[in-house]
Amino acid sequence: MAETMTAEAPAHTPEHHDGEHHTSTGLSNEKLAMWVFLGSECLLFGGLISTYMFNKGRIGPDDVGPNDVFDIPFTSVSSFVLLMSSLTMVFAVSSIARGDLRGNRIWLATTAALGATFVAGQVYEFTAFYSEGLGFTTNLFGSAFYALTGFHGAHVTIGIVMLMSLLVMSMRGNLGPERAETVEIIGLYWHFVDIVWIVIFTIVYLFPQ
Repeated sequence: MAETMTAEAPAHTPEHHDGEHHTSTGLSNEKLAMWVFLGSECLLFGGLISTYMFNKGRIGPDDVGPNDVFDIPFTSVSSFVLLMSSLTMVFAVSSIARGDLRGNRIWLATTAALGATFVAGQVYEFTAFYSEGLGFTTNLFGSAFYALTGFHGAHVTIGIVMLMSLLVMSMRGNLGPERAETVEIIGLYWHFVDIVWIVIFTIVYLFPQ
């Protein structure tokens, strides 16, 4: 009997460890990795914002400045669209958690569409600014502005790619309720870029000088 128990015990041990995905913090390895990544992104955006604040007043007497090009109403609407995408992302996470796959697909597609609308608005804004004389090398303000807002736009674009990847996975039947945390992790990234934009919009557009 003792030999039988000794032989059977190891057989259950690997199964237990294979299902162990949580760290000592109570978070899964994947979610903890995302939090660490977002922490490093905070430092990166902090550096870009600091650089912009240091250079935003460095405009020559004949150079184009923020008051000459900024269209606050347009950017406000674009910002509202991006913030609404955070709400639809919450709906996407909630729907996959309760097993509503069709709802999850709808909300993922809606979130991606709102993000794409924001990026399209940013491209239009950059084009308009350039036509009015504000290029990347026009002055230090222009360089800092395009670096900060363009870098954020790139992050939004990456987020859209992630959302579309989730949508494709769902359409192929590879994204069920058992993988709800995957959607939640992408949601963390998406909420992060939205929060960062609130800071950028406040500092860059509401307090241009």
